[in-house]
Amino acid sequence: MRKRNLLAICVLLTSSPVFAQSSVTLSGIMDAGISYISNESGHSNTKFDDGIAFPNILRLTGREDLGGGTTAIFELMDQYSIGTGSILPGQSLFSRTAYVGLDDRSLGKLTLGNQYDFMTDSLTFGFNDAATFPGVGLYGFRNGPFNKLAIPGNPTGAFDWDRMAGERIQNSVKYLTPTFAGFSAGAMYSFGGVPGSIGANNACSFALNYSAGPAGFNAAYTNVKYPVAQSQLSIQNWGVGGHYTFGKLRTIALFTTVRNSANHAAIWEGQVGALYQIDAAWAVSANYMYMDGNAALSNNHANQGTATLSYTLSKRSTVYLTGVYQRANSGANALINGITTPNGSSSSPNQFIARVGFETEF
Repeated sequence: MRKRNLLAICVLLTSSPVFAQSSVTLSGIMDAGISYISNESGHSNTKFDDGIAFPNILRLTGREDLGGGTTAIFELMDQYSIGTGSILPGQSLFSRTAYVGLDDRSLGKLTLGNQYDFMTDSLTFGFNDAATFPGVGLYGFRNGPFNKLAIPGNPTGAFDWDRMAGERIQNSVKYLTPTFAGFSAGAMYSFGGVPGSIGANNACSFALNYSAGPAGFNAAYTNVKYPVAQSQLSIQNWGVGGHYTFGKLRTIALFTTVRNSANHAAIWEGQVGALYQIDAAWAVSANYMYMDGNAALSNNHANQGTATLSYTLSKRSTVYLTGVYQRANSGANALINGITTPNGSSSSPNQFIARVGFETEF
């Protein structure tokens, strides 16, 4: 009886492609390592940290060919901590992304669900011609002495304030055009779900992208509204970035902003960087950014530099060494992105992180 049941299951699994040309893929990324922090709440700290070079991801994707160049697609993505086994970031399954939609080679892609906005898609990793590059990691995204920015639900008030580390928008409809002469564009809308007020608690995002040979350009805008007492607070972001590749050298430039409509706090930043592929295995990257807050943020500012040396062990696995240094203005407390422990800011204007890590894909 058991053999017959097993045979039936095997026949079902192996015969499913007969009904339609479809596929379901399980994939993911794992990253773990040891980080040294020079000053965290007034003390140095050496700790295990994971999901830094890349988030720890378990990803389930599916495609079904519907004919005529149209494909049904879905994605379910979970982020987790290797150190504790806990699910991140919302402590619920597939809180990283969860969407379903249609992809047509002539009409574009339409998806619905919990998904990245275009600050992430266009300016980070959603496109092959993204304005950022490998080697930065979570520590290299934007944060600093800007806690008064007060983004709702944010672990530090300014963690990843330009949303490029992979922030999502729930209950959203998202459209991306096909590419025409190197150009593509996108639009996204999230329903707030408030009876009698279609504009309450909603969100929108837009993008324009261009790619031609070694060059690429990306621009994005996102506005997210939050309920605050009897009013609405909105966090607005926009950014532009581009890259150019000279053989083994890839260069980037980036400019992003944020503004809180409630307290009028705002930050802008500029960043330049490069990645050099030494050979098939070795690569080195470096970038510099300057972040500047307005009067609502006590005119705090910060300089930050990041450098990474990586060695590729195989097509799937890489070891790396990263160093990040931030220096804020006098009287401010440096805070490198990725440190979210309570009062994790430095007790001085300086903070440094050195990390050795291992990353693998499956």
